[in-house]
Amino acid sequence: MPKLKTHKGLAKRMRKTRNGKIVRNQANCGHLMSGKSGQRKRRLRRKRTVKTAQAKVYARGLGS
Repeated sequence: MPKLKTHKGLAKRMRKTRNGKIVRNQANCGHLMSGKSGQRKRRLRRKRTVKTAQAKVYARGLGS
């Protein structure tokens, strides 16, 4: 079976940790920030792990 190519659009948004989990950024942090509270903006800056149901699909897109 040939090697899988990395989906570059996905690779720019997600990465794998050392333990093999997939980490993503939280949505709703791109613009219109003045209407959001400081606490909410700080919470949105944190990284999130992908749910296990979707992790297999994303891992395939990352080429692993």
